[in-house]
Amino acid sequence: MENLESIEAKKNSELNTPNSTLQKRVKHFILLLATGIGVGYSPIAPGTLGTLITIPVYYFLSEIPSPLYEITLVGFFFLSVWISENAEIFFGKKDDQRIVVDEMMGFLITMLWVPKTIHFIIIGFILFRFFDILKPFPIRRVDKGLRGGWGVVLDDVIAGVYANIILHLVGRIYP
Repeated sequence: MENLESIEAKKNSELNTPNSTLQKRVKHFILLLATGIGVGYSPIAPGTLGTLITIPVYYFLSEIPSPLYEITLVGFFFLSVWISENAEIFFGKKDDQRIVVDEMMGFLITMLWVPKTIHFIIIGFILFRFFDILKPFPIRRVDKGLRGGWGVVLDDVIAGVYANIILHLVGRIYP
């Protein structure tokens, strides 16, 4: 029969295996992206902060030529779904407020094919937060109806589409 010290040593050696180290790194990567490099841990308005930190990301990504920009957004969408799904497991809660990668995705959709001016960025930010918080039809249904990362991200994508449509209308009225 193994003594307590040998069992503890075995556990410690298992924790330090390359596979375990990889798992820790993947978890750290997931939580880092899911929380928007930590802003999701804010006790005040983590979703708003997650949207705010996306502004410089948008500014950088918007320099990518079309259609590479759109392909990048599609890739980020699927990455966001995967990140959100795994973050829910780590946090043990559906659509935990610490998960802000969905707000990041939604804001990038908000700004799709919109002029890159400070006015449009501010209006886009306000519109996206409005729709994300209010959750008009079908956003609330998607949020409540879909499981895992799909539900976490798709409601913000729809909020982003609503905000994007209004931004395009504003752009036609006030070019």
